[in-house]
Amino acid sequence: MVTEFAPYWALILGGSSGLGLASARKLAANGMNICIVHRNTRVELAEIQQQFEEIRSQGVQLLTFNTDVLNTEKRADILQQLQEAMGTGRIRCLLHSIARGNLKALPDLEADDFNTTIGHMAVSLYEWSADILHRQLFATDARILSFTSDGSYKAMAHYAAVSAAKAALESITRSIALEFAPHGIRANCIRAGVTDTASLRKIPGSEALLEYSRERNPFRQLTTPEDVANVVYLLCKDEAAWINGAIIPVDGGTHIH
Repeated sequence: MVTEFAPYWALILGGSSGLGLASARKLAANGMNICIVHRNTRVELAEIQQQFEEIRSQGVQLLTFNTDVLNTEKRADILQQLQEAMGTGRIRCLLHSIARGNLKALPDLEADDFNTTIGHMAVSLYEWSADILHRQLFATDARILSFTSDGSYKAMAHYAAVSAAKAALESITRSIALEFAPHGIRANCIRAGVTDTASLRKIPGSEALLEYSRERNPFRQLTTPEDVANVVYLLCKDEAAWINGAIIPVDGGTHIH
């Protein structure tokens, strides 16, 4: 077993699939204990539990909670259980990978659609970060990471609510990077390239988006969850301590073309 990150923990919000799950695997493979907060149906749980067992097979501790990240009481309970499980360990990485957004076209979006999307995909990052800080559960050199997209600055059909959430996520991250720095905390966004995940497949016209992204990429390839997970791992290393407040493109160069 690799013990590079022992006895650190990663708390992953939205870690049961896609980028979050790939990151959990990568960090666990390098010795980091994992706590995953996810939201899935009973039908989905059997396959997800198999994925979780593969993480446990790396020899690390794994806690999982199937609940809504916006539930304040559940958050308090999760952090209490995590604190007990960690003992003297601390959270090295808080990774935000929530993909609960409304994909209605304009003008059918309502205010509640925006509020729900922004709450889950942006504000939840701040709420969890602040609660963890208040409870003194962060390591002395912690990393807060989240996944953004081109939609944060570019208009896309059916993506207005998610675009607003991603823009808010980047803004919140910059503020955390500034105001949490005295506590030894670094905060960055990873702007992942188009990745063929279940979340992306929910976007109308996703097949055309995948093909367009492949054509634009200098390597004529799509970004994979593992590509993104590798950067999560890199940003958790000691050598990445001076990266703070950044929006980091991880797309193989698609953004330059």
